[in-house]
Amino acid sequence: MMKKDEVLKIQVARELGLMDKVMRDGWKSLSAKETGRIGGLMSRRQKREPEMRM
Repeated sequence: MMKKDEVLKIQVARELGLMDKVMRDGWKSLSAKETGRIGGLMSRRQKREPEMRM
């Protein structure tokens, strides 16, 4: 079973169109820019999640 963070990372990568590259070459194949973009969107969504529950 995957953790929430892993699921979110895959969702964001899919939305950015990076999952084909990840599936073919692995997560380490992503550039620093691509990785940063995924991390930034993940943190933004994690911050928004508690607000949406209220």
